[in-house]
Order: sequence, then C-alpha cells, then structure tokens
Amino acid sequence: MQPAYPMQPGPPFQPAYPMQPGPPFQPAPFGQRPSAGGNPVGAVLLAFFVSVVVSLLYSGLLLATYQDLSATTANVLYLAHALLNGAIVGALVGSMGHRSNGARIGGAIVAALGAFFGYANALPLIYAVKQSPTALTDLLKAEPFFPAKAWWNDELHGGVDWFAPLGLVVAAATAWGIAYLIGNKRHQA
Repeated sequence: MQPAYPMQPGPPFQPAYPMQPGPPFQPAPFGQRPSAGGNPVGAVLLAFFVSVVVSLLYSGLLLATYQDLSATTANVLYLAHALLNGAIVGALVGSMGHRSNGARIGGAIVAALGAFFGYANALPLIYAVKQSPTALTDLLKAEPFFPAKAWWNDELHGGVDWFAPLGLVVAAATAWGIAYLIGNKRHQA
C-alpha cells in the first residue's frame, strides 16, 4: 500500500511537510473594528432612552397646548409624533444595529411604545393641571388604566379612536423601514 502523499526524503525525526508560516498580522485601521457587526442590544437600549425623551417632549407639548387644540390638530400632532419617534428610533437602530433583524424588531416595538406613552402620559398631567394632583391620585386609584382607556376611546363620537392604533403602526413601520434602509446602506459602504 502506498502513502496518500509522496514522502520527501529529509533528515531523521523531521516531518515530511513542515508547517508553513501564516500571513503576517495586519491590524485593522485606526478606529475600525475588524468585523463591523454593530451592537444590536446597545442600539435598542439607546433608541429606548431617546424615545423616552421624545415622548416626554410630546407630553409636554400637549400639556402646554391642550386648551387650543382641535380634535383634528390633536390627531395630526399625534401622528406626527409617531412618525418622528419612529424615524429617530429607526435611524439609531439602523446605524448601530446594522443588519440585525432583532434590533429592527426591537426598534419597532420601542417606537410604538413611545407613541403610546407620549400620549398616555400627557393625560394625567393635563388632568392634574385642570383639577389638582390630589384629584389625579383619586382618579388613578379608582381607575388605574384611565390613560390607556382615554387613548383608545373616541370621546367626541363614542366608540374606538382609530387614530390610536394607526399611530402605533406608523411609529413601528417607520422605525423598521428606516433601520432597514440605514443598516443595509452602511453594510454596503
């Protein structure tokens, strides 16, 4: 039986094929990581904190202008907030999370929650200013889900306010779409 590889004559106790040295080490250029995969968890956490700030600003805007807002203006403002929140969250997730689908989904959830809580947190603030902080405490003890119910219900016409879930869809779709575009653009560059 013949060996699978031809044997080369050599000095005794030396392998037939010595190990070849690998290519020399080449460090990554300054400021770049060898695998620019991004940080999906960090992207979603940063997007969460920024979404909280945007939602608080929206709640403050509603508190400052609630007496002058018509129902149409309030709905347009709510959808604009959802779009802005989704755009900011999507840009952060796309630039930091790159092509991570988990980061995109997390960003969409964060943007939708930001749209919801921006509106729902403004309602207790408005109630506390109109009535009193004590009246708000009593209301929330009796009806703890008052802000969520008010977000969903149409008080002018009765029934469901369809702008409420539309805002969630706008925020989530915007966040996912922008994260997808930015993440893929960064990966191609």
